[in-house]
Formats: sequence, structure tokens, C-alpha cells
Amino acid sequence: MALYRALILGALTLTTLRSPCGGEDIEADHVGIYGTNIYQSYGPSGQYTQEFDGDELFYVDLQKKETVWRLPEFSTFASFDPQFGITEIATAKYNLDILIKSSNYTAATNEVPGVTVFTKSPVTLAKPNTLICFVDNIFPPVINITWLVNGHSVTEGVSETSFLPKSDQCFFKISYLVFVPSDDDVYDCKVEHWGLEEPLLKHWEPETPAPLSELTETVVCALGLAVGLIGIVLGTILIIRGLRSGGASRHQGPL
Repeated sequence: MALYRALILGALTLTTLRSPCGGEDIEADHVGIYGTNIYQSYGPSGQYTQEFDGDELFYVDLQKKETVWRLPEFSTFASFDPQFGITEIATAKYNLDILIKSSNYTAATNEVPGVTVFTKSPVTLAKPNTLICFVDNIFPPVINITWLVNGHSVTEGVSETSFLPKSDQCFFKISYLVFVPSDDDVYDCKVEHWGLEEPLLKHWEPETPAPLSELTETVVCALGLAVGLIGIVLGTILIIRGLRSGGASRHQGPL
């Protein structure tokens, strides 16, 4: 499988920030962006990802030192040695250290992420579906995305992509929740990021038709009854005309 070595797009320096998530002082430090790959001194942490046309193909789990494919069937068509990703992250760290020393330490601005929640397919109650939480405009690439069902955090059926880069050096990330729609349940995608003053909750619940009022029900019933009566009258008239026409034809006889 042909893979590329991305050019270094830059090293961005962040000032010491207070995380709205945990409340402790966090030195976000520095972030190096290398195409789809990231190394940042916060953590310290890194991400080695390969994508195609904006969709993640796989990432390298740097702790377990293994390749994780976005869809398991991808691994039947290609392979990737995770050691290559680990080496690339080590190179990214080395390059970032050099760029930090030569940078002017200009503080970067925390961006406010945008959050959209929608379903994978049209909703039918009691039929399995997938909720999608699309988080856009992420910078720096440090974020928590969690799902709440009726106000309670859930982890079962949850998965998410790695950070995927945009042309403006921000990132986007997608979280998924497999669920069965029900009238009784409400869902929230909770996003925590340094660009937010407080965690952001994006609400979703199944849209069910509003119950008809008594007046509406009465009007609908009356209209239905009226249409039914008109149909009966018209049908009766047509039957009578048909009978008369048939009788006249029999009495006339041949010319």
C-alpha cells in the first residue's frame, strides 16, 4: 500500500491554559501538524493516521503498537506495519522540538468547535440505528466527546474516529452511538474543549407526530364521514343510471 510522508505544515505554540473539563492547570504546550499526523507535548501524545478523501482508513495504536483499521474488512485488502507509524511519530517529536526552539512562542487561539448530531438513516421506532456526532473546527486537537442517554453517560455501542485535518489546520472528529430509537429516551452529545467556557450539550430525540386536538379529531372524522356519504350517493346514482340504460336497450330491440 503506497503511503506518503507529509510535509511539516508548522508548529503552533499554546500558552498555559486552565481546562474547563478537569479544572486543573494544563500546559497545552506545543502542537506539530504533519498532514494527518499530530504530535503535541500535552500528554505527551501523538496520532498516526491514514485517510482517503477525508475518511479514516486506519490509525496506529501507539501504546499497543498495532494497526487499527476503521473497518475490519479493510485489513483483507492491505496491510501496514505499525512500527512505521511509531517511527514517524518519533520523527515528528524531533522536528517539533527543533521548531519550538526556533519559534517566537506566539500564543495560538483556542477555536470554538461546532457540533451537529444526526442519524445515519431515517428514524423508525424500535429499529436499530446510529447516532452521529460531528464535531468540527477543533483546535487544539484535545477534546472529550461523550454520549448521554436520559442524562446518564453511556459507553456501550460508542466509537469514534481519530482527529482528521482540515485545510485551515483545524480538525474534525466524529463519534458514533449505536442505539434503538424509543419514545422514552433522549440523547445528548457532550463536548468538552478548551475553546468552550463550559461543556456543550447537543440534544437529540426522536420526532414523533404531535397528538391531534379534540377539535382536529372531530373535523377529520366529519370530513371522513362526508366523503364517505358523497361516495355512497355517487355510487348509487351511477348504479341507477346503469340499470336504466340497460333496460332501455333491451326494450328497443333490433332495428
